[in-house]
Amino acid sequence: MMRARRKPQGLAEGPIQEHHHRDIRGGSARAAVFGISDGLVTNVSLILGLSGASPPAGVVRLAGLAGLLGGAFSMAAGEYISMRAQTELFERELERERQEIHHRPEGELQELVRIYESRGISTELAMQVARQMMADPKTALETHAREELGIHPDSLGRPVQAAFASFVTFSVGALLPLIPFLVGLGTSAVLASIVIAAIAAVIVGSALSLFTGRSWWWSAFRQLAICAAAGAVTYGVGAAVGLSTVH
Repeated sequence: MMRARRKPQGLAEGPIQEHHHRDIRGGSARAAVFGISDGLVTNVSLILGLSGASPPAGVVRLAGLAGLLGGAFSMAAGEYISMRAQTELFERELERERQEIHHRPEGELQELVRIYESRGISTELAMQVARQMMADPKTALETHAREELGIHPDSLGRPVQAAFASFVTFSVGALLPLIPFLVGLGTSAVLASIVIAAIAAVIVGSALSLFTGRSWWWSAFRQLAICAAAGAVTYGVGAAVGLSTVH
């Protein structure tokens, strides 16, 4: 008579749930988040700083547009250059690792064995795993890149995409507090800009929580507090400088 197998205790019934992670290695997601946040904080500070000095409405519009374009190009260029330099550095290190694997495979094998042993794997098992990894040149390079450099050869970043994402999102963030000054002027435009900036800060902070895993209200509050502090300080400075220059 056959006995039915008992399920091990502690194992949940039902299908195994797989965890899917966002691919954030290209840099576009990071550039987009920082871009819209920087655009919002930068231009709301610039606009409110000028508004505090009570200049003609055209001055605020011109400065806001200049800040939008200048900041967007600066962010995109900085993002591209930094990611391009990082990618070139990784490519150089990968080529060096590729040459080491080709010319001294036994030495690279021993490096892998020591890495696995340092993580608590027995020498015998470490040697077995390392030999399997070194059997194929592509797998060997991927393994050494991951274990020694902390990178993956196929995921070195996408500078052009990151620069484009940074340019677009910075422009969007910088445009939002400027909209009231494109259609109005005076105190009403200042108040409308503050309201739009506050709403945008809450939305940006909440969206950021999707990437970080933090609670949405904490991310929203943090972003709002940063925008409020930056706007208040620059408005105060603008008001002080504007009043001091009146004769």
